[in-house]
Amino acid sequence: MTGPARTDLQRWSARVDPAWSLEAWRAVARAALQRQVTPPQLDWLDAGDGSLLDAPSVLDAPLPVEPPPTRPAVPRDFLELAATCLCHREPQRLALLYRMLWRITHGERRLLTNPADPDVVRAMALAQAVRRDAHKMKAFVRFREVPGEQEAFIAWFEPDHHIVDRVAPFFARRFAGMRWAILTPMRSARWDGSTLSFGPGGSQEQAPREDAREELWRTYYANIFNPARLNTRMMRQEMPARYWKHLPEATLLPMLVRDAGDRVQEMHDRDVQAPQRRIPDRRITPRAAATANGDDLDALRTAAMGCRRCPLWEPATQTVFGEGPQNAKVMLVGEQPGDSEDLSGHPFVGPAGQLLNRALAELDIDRSTLYMTNAVKHFRFERRGKRRIHSKPQMTHVTACKPWLMAEIENVRPQVIVCLGATAATAVFGAGFNLMEKRGRWHALDDGTRAFATVHPAWVLRQGEGEAREAAYRGLVEDLRRLLDDRREG
Repeated sequence: MTGPARTDLQRWSARVDPAWSLEAWRAVARAALQRQVTPPQLDWLDAGDGSLLDAPSVLDAPLPVEPPPTRPAVPRDFLELAATCLCHREPQRLALLYRMLWRITHGERRLLTNPADPDVVRAMALAQAVRRDAHKMKAFVRFREVPGEQEAFIAWFEPDHHIVDRVAPFFARRFAGMRWAILTPMRSARWDGSTLSFGPGGSQEQAPREDAREELWRTYYANIFNPARLNTRMMRQEMPARYWKHLPEATLLPMLVRDAGDRVQEMHDRDVQAPQRRIPDRRITPRAAATANGDDLDALRTAAMGCRRCPLWEPATQTVFGEGPQNAKVMLVGEQPGDSEDLSGHPFVGPAGQLLNRALAELDIDRSTLYMTNAVKHFRFERRGKRRIHSKPQMTHVTACKPWLMAEIENVRPQVIVCLGATAATAVFGAGFNLMEKRGRWHALDDGTRAFATVHPAWVLRQGEGEAREAAYRGLVEDLRRLLDDRREG
């Protein structure tokens, strides 16, 4: 049995500041429950609102002479729902949530299990709108480089709801290696490379209008646009026109939509090719890469940060692009970033990278002279508790990232390419390449570039301790010794 609710007609005000904060709302709601203030007695106010009836604060309401019995614990599902609903701009959300809280603590603990309840229906609709707005922010924020500052970027966005505090940690994880700010009319978020901070809103004039590297992104987008899958109704539903002003590729959409019919007809008119039972072992031609277009590696790196060709970008922290001299004679290609690389934004810095450093040092090869990259630019993993466990990328991921690898090869123009692991060998030599049969042997690509494949250092680490790992390590070193042969021949 619960104690009686207050029956007087005294009204109280409850102010939440900031209005989207679950902690702020919980503190006021808890105080109201302790004072047995019923939902109809409360005027809920956002931070800057005034009470129409000039009601005193609920925090000043007297506590009952006889404290109410201990209230049951509030279900976690309700707190999660409340945290999401509070981000909505609907003024009545505060009163709605307190009314639901009152019902849950006064005998309707399983309120959320009734999908037909009007309060539940309304709260679920508010939460869905907030989640949709958060998704749009993740998809349509575009950073532009601040002129005159190194690795500093600003983005302008106009959300429908109070979602900046909710979504900003996503960008801090995704773009941990650069300094950035996201400005909105009501709120701003800033990341200095280590700390995420929030402040008042800004104006669009504070964000750069153009970015010199956006032309490369538009070129890339035009090349991956598939006219055969064009559905303008779905496109406007998923990418509403109100967001187009944030997207550099939006300037291409009228032309791409206009020409889609002709492009589909061209595809239809091509000669039919009989399906092959086996994918042939086709070698790539690095010099034919269409994504480079003469742009340098920094421009490619910036463009790759916005790549969405496969779903790996979503859970990953950031794109991990290649690093090294643009005129490097040797390029090392691995499989994909690992946990350490995903967090730092640099390739080959984790345990496998340290083992590779040891092998290179043993051969007296200076790592700083090499260009090091991966066939896949985002970390694919599975969560096990708090750990992120490496998961081998699929062929679709390798194919999606192949234009970036081709563009790196086109820009660096190495004399030698070393493939570390089967995934890298597949990306460079083709699907029919058998690593264990052909490892350590020189091959010539179609453009004359010399290349060979060996095991990935991570494979060596997976051999366990003792003689098995040492034998695997010695085999890796002997394969890499081919680079010394090439050096003597050069």
